[in-house]
Amino acid sequence: MAFLMVVLKMVGWVALVAGLTGVAMGLWTNARDARNTQMVWDALLDQREPAPGSYDPAMVADLPEIGQRYFARAIAPGTPLHRVVRVEMEGSLILNGRELPMRADQILAPPHGFVWRARAGSGLIRFSGSDGYWNGHTSWTRFWLWGVLPVARFADTEDHARAAAARMVMETVWAPAALLPESGAVWTQTGADQAEVRFPEVSGVEPIHLTLDAAGRVLEMTTLRWSDANPDKSYRLQPFGGRTLADATYQGFTIPTAMEIGNLYGTPEYAPFFRARLTGVEY
Repeated sequence: MAFLMVVLKMVGWVALVAGLTGVAMGLWTNARDARNTQMVWDALLDQREPAPGSYDPAMVADLPEIGQRYFARAIAPGTPLHRVVRVEMEGSLILNGRELPMRADQILAPPHGFVWRARAGSGLIRFSGSDGYWNGHTSWTRFWLWGVLPVARFADTEDHARAAAARMVMETVWAPAALLPESGAVWTQTGADQAEVRFPEVSGVEPIHLTLDAAGRVLEMTTLRWSDANPDKSYRLQPFGGRTLADATYQGFTIPTAMEIGNLYGTPEYAPFFRARLTGVEY
């Protein structure tokens, strides 16, 4: 019996040491992820021009009517044409039918990339981490439960980079200067209130499609995104997008400030997974 008690104590100590080692490794890896995230954040922030040129409506005089309508609302004449924007947001993530509160900040620097850092959940389900894309360098999704247990950790595959690049170009509506012809965007009018915008500088992405109202406000944003968010868990091009719910003006740019986004937008299988409103914007 004494021998059995000694064995049980040893097993307990081994389990405790293993558990503490796992926690320590989780904390160390999470800290390393945070450092890498900050490195890309800083690299994208360095893309900000301290004194860019100012907007002149003549810059879009050769665009189709839909493009001129968009810019008449999106950029006030004389606005410094910053293409890098930092935003803060709050809202919810919808995972497996459960809506979880979310707060995040993001830097967006098209066509170079973006970093989105988020905290979500409540109670026992709390996780944090980031999504990121740095054109030609890296892309990732890394999230941790309580900062210790990895719940999603993917990085540096061609599939992931292509999916992340599609997200970036969808979010250029937060950086209207990146949609100007001088930034490389190519506009085509596809309907009375629809536009197709292509980004030749970003490989592997499909055009985005914008639906505007008569005043030039963005109502819907869609694209075909390379994604495995389907029952087969197989990467393929599929509809992605959503609708905007509000807009506001910051430093001369009028942008969507509330939105609902999801996979398979426009199909019966559409299920929004992201609802958010911007709480801070800085160019």
